[in-house]
Amino acid sequence: MKEKMTNWRWAMCTLLFVATTINYMDRQVLSLTYKDFIAPEFNWTDSDYGTITGFFSIFYAFACLFAGKFVDWMGTKRGFLWAIGIWSLGACMHAGCGWATTEIVGLVGSGAMVVSTVSVWLFLVCRGILALGEAGNFPAAIKVTAEYFPKKDRALATSLFNAGASVGALAAPLTIPILAQKFGWEMAFIIIGVLGFVWMFFWVYMYDKPQSSKQVNSAELAYILQDEKEGVAEVKPAEEEKTIPLLKCFGYKQTWSFIAGKFFTDGVWWFYLFWAPAYFSECGYGMDTMQGKMLVFVLYLIVTIVSIGGGYLPKLFVEKMGMEPYSGRMRAMLIFAFFPLFALFAQPLQGVSVWFPAVIIGIAGAGHQAWSANLFSTIGDMFPKSTIATVTGIGAMVGGCGSFLINKGAGMLFTYAEAQGAAFTFAGFDGKPAGYMIVFSICAVAYLIGWTIMKVLVPKYKKIEI
Repeated sequence: MKEKMTNWRWAMCTLLFVATTINYMDRQVLSLTYKDFIAPEFNWTDSDYGTITGFFSIFYAFACLFAGKFVDWMGTKRGFLWAIGIWSLGACMHAGCGWATTEIVGLVGSGAMVVSTVSVWLFLVCRGILALGEAGNFPAAIKVTAEYFPKKDRALATSLFNAGASVGALAAPLTIPILAQKFGWEMAFIIIGVLGFVWMFFWVYMYDKPQSSKQVNSAELAYILQDEKEGVAEVKPAEEEKTIPLLKCFGYKQTWSFIAGKFFTDGVWWFYLFWAPAYFSECGYGMDTMQGKMLVFVLYLIVTIVSIGGGYLPKLFVEKMGMEPYSGRMRAMLIFAFFPLFALFAQPLQGVSVWFPAVIIGIAGAGHQAWSANLFSTIGDMFPKSTIATVTGIGAMVGGCGSFLINKGAGMLFTYAEAQGAAFTFAGFDGKPAGYMIVFSICAVAYLIGWTIMKVLVPKYKKIEI
């Protein structure tokens, strides 16, 4: 009688989903408390906020470079524990910035400028620790996906756990502003930060490599390892596999293809993540209002529902149309690259109803998440498992650099455009609305540029042998 296959791989996917949800909720606490709770207390401008979000992006970027190598060196289990432990600590530390600012200002002197400067530097330290830990999430998660899923299922598994990003962003506006209103913005950081420590207990007891896991039977293991020509009995443990040195990874076109895909697109997602609440506040719907909360909720509800299709589409191309995985993924990514073009209409339609930007940014964000799920899967297609986290880290580093440019640039642009007023114009808008129109336009075309460069660099599937 044929052995019934276990489904422990989906339990692993669920753990990755929860970790990613917590990851993005931790990031969102600041954006959802900035405009209505923190900025009035510390006299922050958009440029100050852009500095903080930009620093997070650039520090996250360089941390990713080493986080991927760290996960490959430390091993998936311990590497992930270190990552989420550090970022949860960093998240909780934000709560102390108000008290620390008061103490330091009391020593060096009062004044709006002093309060603003001191508080910004304290938040920069906390964001740095948060970024250091969060840098390990995606390298570790992609490595787990490659360990537990065959190539044909990796985009689906990645899209499902990556949906945690939008679910985290979805849950955030319904919980964080309420926590901030009832208990203070400090408790919002602490409560969300503690969730990561809870997750660590489940990870310790649930994760093991599929070859060693008591929850994975021989039928499931055979399914997981179906891409291995050697067969289950001859597969080497991950720790015995050869790995590619960090610098040598830059010698492959596949690495540069992944870099291009991340650089041109990551900043778009992070702009939506960090600035959408502020945008709706500018429209008169702050996060201290129910409609403001619902606008952000609807935005990420669209992202969550639509983006799951990102994993199904290449699976359809592979299984129904007979395409090899890489070609199927690239075709799917081209389709999703057109979704962000809707962002061109966000600002023009805002005057009709603020719900139009919410829906449009939601569609654009869904395109990003679907794109990202397939982009991550291209690494597992072509690189050995022992190097996946390293290459993921390289791409995340470059993506973080792109995010720094767009977030810091947006903050400076918005502050400048607001000061110039009617003297600053673009596409029929003036002042800060013109600034938003410029950024939305950049976001709209970024994916098509990224896809074109990727296709030129790696036109066809080519596995790297070491």
